[in-house]
Amino acid sequence: MKLLIASNNANKVLEIRQILAPHFDELVSMRDAGLDIDVVEDGETFVENAIKKATEVLAMCGYDAVLADDSGLCVDALNGEPGVRSARFAEGFEHDVPKNNAKLVSLMRDVPDDKRQASFVCAVALARRGRPVLCVQGSCSGRILREARGSNGFGYDPYFYFPEFGKSFAELDSVTKNSISHRHNALSALEEALRLEGEKL
Repeated sequence: MKLLIASNNANKVLEIRQILAPHFDELVSMRDAGLDIDVVEDGETFVENAIKKATEVLAMCGYDAVLADDSGLCVDALNGEPGVRSARFAEGFEHDVPKNNAKLVSLMRDVPDDKRQASFVCAVALARRGRPVLCVQGSCSGRILREARGSNGFGYDPYFYFPEFGKSFAELDSVTKNSISHRHNALSALEEALRLEGEKL
């Protein structure tokens, strides 16, 4: 099966490829396919945005299946923020990682160490022609660091501490991160949903 990954985020595409490569004959990004489709992410939840992206891109391309995800950081002390606004957390800026991280650090400055719990959340939607859309979620729990640690990963990874490994996401190599991440957990849930549906990836 040839799968189109409905994302223009090169880091996300790389992670999805690394995780799903054993299960598909070919994984193609929108850039690889020569597609320039920008879906407005105006949903109130990760699930709404993932389904919207997958279905809209499927309607505009010639592929049999489209995979889309929406993900973000949810911080308990910030009432779930930045959530679906993770990429545009810093007002007036889109995908400005340094400004997003600076705002996070500023808002969390006075939060005590025992109140800094957070989760990365990912919703993955698989849209297929003539079949119902499958959408599942995965999450990964940790806490927010006061200072950046590590140089791997992207986005909020340097500030997201994963207690089980004693490291931030940015201190993990890609293979390790992709074995425990929110995206990995969502894609694993998708595999299980397909198995229960009687379809093998």
